[in-house]
Amino acid sequence: MSIHPLVGHTGERTKVLESLRLGRLPQLLLLTGPEGIGKQRFGLWLAQALLCEAPDHRPCGTCRSCKLVLGLGHPDLHWLMPVARPKASDPDKQVEELAETLGQVVAERRKNPLYQPADGLAGHFMATARLILRRAALTPAMGRQKVFLVAEAERLVPQEANPEAANALLKLLEEPTADTVVILTTQDPNRLLPTIRSRMVQLRLGRLPDHLVSDFLAERLGLAGEELQLRTRAAAGSIGRAVTLGEDEAKAHRAADEFLAAVVAGAGTRAERALKQGPFAARGDFTAMLDALAESLGEAGRASTGLAHRGALSEALRRPATLGALVQAGGRVQAAREAAQGNVNPQLLLAQLADDLAEVLCA
Repeated sequence: MSIHPLVGHTGERTKVLESLRLGRLPQLLLLTGPEGIGKQRFGLWLAQALLCEAPDHRPCGTCRSCKLVLGLGHPDLHWLMPVARPKASDPDKQVEELAETLGQVVAERRKNPLYQPADGLAGHFMATARLILRRAALTPAMGRQKVFLVAEAERLVPQEANPEAANALLKLLEEPTADTVVILTTQDPNRLLPTIRSRMVQLRLGRLPDHLVSDFLAERLGLAGEELQLRTRAAAGSIGRAVTLGEDEAKAHRAADEFLAAVVAGAGTRAERALKQGPFAARGDFTAMLDALAESLGEAGRASTGLAHRGALSEALRRPATLGALVQAGGRVQAAREAAQGNVNPQLLLAQLADDLAEVLCA
């Protein structure tokens, strides 16, 4: 199975292809941006463009190299994702174990190409740097270049007692061979060693428009109707987040939307909504709903200041509201969230919160 098409980032793609056409594409590129927006997929697209056999219009998508990249099988593409620390004690055996593990991860990606976040204990260890240096010393197997795509490069540091893995990688970054391109991805470039960051040319990728997220979810996951709208809004411009969004989180956002609709509908509807709240759900579903509510108010606050918000707003929050009112509303939600941790009746707490929000949002 081929990986899914790259979604969005058309402006960045145009700049990269123009640099490639002029022969000015940096050998060391750092892709930054929020989680789940397609940094690794962009890196694979760039690798496809670099390895494409077509004289122009790269990546063509039809040549042998393009097809191999899309099938994650090109011998000159080296995709290194965070994995568990190798168990072997011998350095050479650690590299062999790592290569086998990465092969298994790539094989799994062929079966399920959709975004899968790395395990919290996974990382890039000394074996990763040794594997990169070993492969970088080889000549390209098929094309003119070798491409190394290191995902979540910030994990070169936090999982180590010292930054040995990152420092070892510096050997390649200081003097990369002419046939080597290194692409690192990270959410936060400040989590990389300054010595690595200073050698990379940064390209920041932004969040995706809602319509692109919605189209992807409809086509790839078969979502439609209310569920599609909910996932799109909760994704906040991140397809990765939309894909991994669990049913519990989706349920929390749905409950927050219903609660906000009740807040603006009037006193009777607010009371009715409060009575529907389970009396013994002070934790779990109830607090998850409050978290989703705080997130929705935060997005509305961004919109009220003219900033681009990261997802479609709840219908109840599309009515005019000042930033001050939204900040007050967020404070009331936070106070309710803290109170929910104690021995309180969620129905009474929600009734009070509904009245408080109506006071500041409907004034």
